[in-house]
Amino acid sequence: MSEKKIHEDQKYIDGLLKNNAFIIQSIYDKFASKVVNYIKQNSGSADEAQDVIQETLIAIYNQASQKKLQLTCPFDAYFFLLCKRKWLNELKKSSNKEVTINEEVLSKNDEAQELAFETSVFSEKQALFSEMFNKLGKACKDLLTATFKIKSMEEVAKSLGVTYAYARKKKSLCIGKLTKMVQGSPKFNQLNN
Repeated sequence: MSEKKIHEDQKYIDGLLKNNAFIIQSIYDKFASKVVNYIKQNSGSADEAQDVIQETLIAIYNQASQKKLQLTCPFDAYFFLLCKRKWLNELKKSSNKEVTINEEVLSKNDEAQELAFETSVFSEKQALFSEMFNKLGKACKDLLTATFKIKSMEEVAKSLGVTYAYARKKKSLCIGKLTKMVQGSPKFNQLNN
């Protein structure tokens, strides 16, 4: 398989990662109006469009920081497809609004479609993990949160006032429980198909 070439628009991803105000503002200046117009044409408001834009930028940031996102297509196509998917998901949830899809606005860029799909799935997996994590008991949440922040199990045990052996055993049990909850969710099967 050949190596895909990184697109020059990678600067937008890098700017988001560095929280570069100039880059973030240029994303809004160059790309937001297309999203706002699309959402307004499809049963939405300007405020809802701004929410979609913000959520999409967060999803891109999360994937870039955790999965080292490499942009291989124009940012415009990628960003628009992500926003469009997020909006269509919102409409589907509320299901009482009629959806009109203006096909001429859509990009025919396969790489943008592929990247947008990967980012959407990544974002949905994160949401599923968070949902199941929040269903854990307080002791498990406290222990796992501590292990996310502190890498040393000795320090985790000390900070929670428990023995090292107990902390390791409890962590294993909590991760097992969380894994079972995630895998038992109907959303898990949808995301893996």
